[in-house]
Amino acid sequence: MKRISIIALAVAGQWAAPAVYAADAAANSNMEKISVVGSRIAMRTATDSVAPVDIITAEQLEATGLTETARALQFAAPSYSFPFSAVTDGSDAVRPANLRGLSPDHTLVLVNGKRYHSSALVHLSGTVGKGASNVDLNTIPMAAIKRIEILRDGAAAQYGSDAIAGVINVVLKDNRDGGMVTTQLGQTYEGDGEQWRIGANKGLSWSEDGYVNISLEAQHKNKTNRAGLDPRDQYPRLADGSRDPREATFDRQNFHVGDAEYDNLALFANGAQYFGENKFYFNGGISDRETHSGAFYRRALQDNNVPEIYPDGYLPILAPRIKDYSALVGYEFDLGKWHVDSSAGYGKNSFQYRVEDSLNASYGPDSQTSFDAGTLSTDEIDLTIDASRYFAFYNQSDIMLAVGAAWRQNGYEIEAGEEASYANGGYQNKPAGSQGFGGFTPESEVDESRHNTAVYAELENQLSEAIYWSAALRYEDYSDFGDKISWKLAGRYDFNDNFAIRATANTGFRAPSVQQLYFTNISTLFNPDPTTGQLVPTESGTFNNLSPVTQALQVGKLRPEESTSFSLGFVYTGDNGLTITLDSYQIDIDDRIVLSSSLRASDSDVVGAALAGTNAESARFFINAVDTRTRGVDLVVAQQFDLGSLGELKANIAYAYNNTDIQDIHLPEILDDLQGKLFDNIEQVRMTEATSHHTGSLGLTHHLGDFTTSLRASYFGPYTISYSSTGDKEYEGKTTVDLSVAYAATDTLTFTVGAQNLFDTYPEKRPSNNNYNGIFQYPLTNTPFGFNGGYYYAEATYRF
Repeated sequence: MKRISIIALAVAGQWAAPAVYAADAAANSNMEKISVVGSRIAMRTATDSVAPVDIITAEQLEATGLTETARALQFAAPSYSFPFSAVTDGSDAVRPANLRGLSPDHTLVLVNGKRYHSSALVHLSGTVGKGASNVDLNTIPMAAIKRIEILRDGAAAQYGSDAIAGVINVVLKDNRDGGMVTTQLGQTYEGDGEQWRIGANKGLSWSEDGYVNISLEAQHKNKTNRAGLDPRDQYPRLADGSRDPREATFDRQNFHVGDAEYDNLALFANGAQYFGENKFYFNGGISDRETHSGAFYRRALQDNNVPEIYPDGYLPILAPRIKDYSALVGYEFDLGKWHVDSSAGYGKNSFQYRVEDSLNASYGPDSQTSFDAGTLSTDEIDLTIDASRYFAFYNQSDIMLAVGAAWRQNGYEIEAGEEASYANGGYQNKPAGSQGFGGFTPESEVDESRHNTAVYAELENQLSEAIYWSAALRYEDYSDFGDKISWKLAGRYDFNDNFAIRATANTGFRAPSVQQLYFTNISTLFNPDPTTGQLVPTESGTFNNLSPVTQALQVGKLRPEESTSFSLGFVYTGDNGLTITLDSYQIDIDDRIVLSSSLRASDSDVVGAALAGTNAESARFFINAVDTRTRGVDLVVAQQFDLGSLGELKANIAYAYNNTDIQDIHLPEILDDLQGKLFDNIEQVRMTEATSHHTGSLGLTHHLGDFTTSLRASYFGPYTISYSSTGDKEYEGKTTVDLSVAYAATDTLTFTVGAQNLFDTYPEKRPSNNNYNGIFQYPLTNTPFGFNGGYYYAEATYRF
């Protein structure tokens, strides 16, 4: 067998970009087909791979007409879900996403094959992935992306922690000359959500063998609002019991239920300098985003209002500022027959809580109206080195051996907000803290870190034209919970040029994140003592595993989640260009980490005793409590048609099915009698039914002369939300249709007009007995495509 000289190098289990520089357009075209994830032997396409891989090009992302990277990915890959949420605190700014219906933190994200850091935010409201922290893909501008590769298979033995559901690898643009500028304007059919986006990309050569590719993107979007009218009394009744005359003129669309307003600015760079066969490479980026979303409206008659400041009530606005930084440098070189790659990377994400149009009612008329409520931040350092080479093997084939090591440190910090955001001013026994989001107290502050070391080895062999196999083994040692070993076996057999079968088996793990280990949010409340009338401080909130409360409840230290996965797939490649891939899988996860429901002191003597020393009314915490099994099927069908004088048509059908079942719920012995409260039906339904089991899409792209027309129908199946007052509610599935037409006015200038959700489809409305007096017309969380309705846009792109 001929040795393949171009390899996708790996760094301690993380795939690096191919060690080759494409000097012309034809080479670049071929490079688009390379699957970096899933195999260290390059030139494998999605249909050649041993595990299912989606390769989504920049053109496919741009064709969606969407300006957010994460949302565009949802419509390009049905197995990836990016559900909508509103009035969910910080999750309005950094929405959770997931792969194969699992938790957001079960998917590992790479940039150019290297691990990318996560968001500092912990999702605490009723969203999918409650208790998780995910990577914020929207920190990576679409203008910087060359392609995105999604490995839909467990890969912890290759990549380490988090790769239970799969891997998303974002490949940055690397052209050394030329560039593009694109701008888009649009708004919803309702006339809100106006937005603009400007993106620019430029390749620059500083030497014959060196380049840097720079991308800059700026975005602005106005809010959308689908809140119903508030029918409730807003003002205290008059002395005779009649309504205040101001009720007749009050603007009753006083809530904000929809997309947040946001401004985003991002800069990314990707470059390299070649020294013969060796290469120094680097990439990094900066992102700065500010959003504005609404909390619950405070009516004029409520105790948490001060009429001297807001005579008509007020809507607190959460205005977090999210800053993200990343930088990576590496050097590839040959040492004898070994190819060595070493790299060092750093990433940081900070989430500063700010509250506007608010007040601290306990300060009375002297209260300020905007607050710094504290900052969450996380950072990550990655040091990696690996080496790979080929050896002669059986049947005149070559076997590739890759070995490597990595060291990683993760840090997490909570900074308290300004005093007025949490303190009690003592005014008329009114509630303390900034309304909308109470500030982090000094008692909530943490500054902790943990590190781990990993070593791995992998074998990969194309034994014959028909047989390919690989095996991987990885050992990791963490400073906080100990060590872990993961393995993977994969194989593929090609019966002929048209039909192949592929299968994988692997174990995996996900280490508890530093957010789950150290996040705490203790709110201090002051309530009058019923006997003395004096204000008595009480605490309520989330306690981490360092807290005496969780230790008294014998929750124990968080352990890694452990998985066992199997997949079996079939690949058909027709002589006429038809390709079909069908892959089934099963993923068993033990000891999944969940954020418990709130336990009150009155729930049991044990809880009461644990809370007694803190004056806390309730507590919730992270715990390894659930075993699950997820089964699913992914189908992808693609075909290209030559229509002669009528042009060229590309068709793609994708379907994804997954279903998660809870196998066991296990709690500390002293909490066994609280199982129904600690992980209640609401949380169980959120884990198993909140994501659609069935999703699919039909995409058609037609080229005729200077015109390119894209039509996409996306189906989102039924999903269920559990409500405490009215039980479970299943929402029906819906189909949305997107249409765009692009006209190439010149070789360099293209104009596009399009519509997302062309037929203005909305999700099913909430039942009348559970819509908060008609204000919340649609589910606030987990709606697969949101409730903004149709959106139209125009775009111009200049390439040079």
